[in-house]
Amino acid sequence: MTIENNTLDPMDDLTMDSLVINRQQSLRDHVAAAMQRYFQDLDGQDTNELYSLVMAEVEPPLIEAAMKYTRNNQSKTAALLGLNRGTLRKKLKQYNLL
Repeated sequence: MTIENNTLDPMDDLTMDSLVINRQQSLRDHVAAAMQRYFQDLDGQDTNELYSLVMAEVEPPLIEAAMKYTRNNQSKTAALLGLNRGTLRKKLKQYNLL
């Protein structure tokens, strides 16, 4: 385990096998499984604003991946995501991705 600044690196506990994505499983399947785990972890506790929580977790890596794919071209990224450029810029600022 790596200890840096008195924190453990959770990646040390993962094997390469657990990092390989099953190409047969769709994004929808991954989301469904993650949501099922989330609800199991709640163990009956109430939750609020789940949509906002999920979007705040999903949108930043989606936008980052799209920006990387388009080599940081905002116009191409906006088109790729089906957003107008102004909306993309708003989200880039919202998630501190600029």
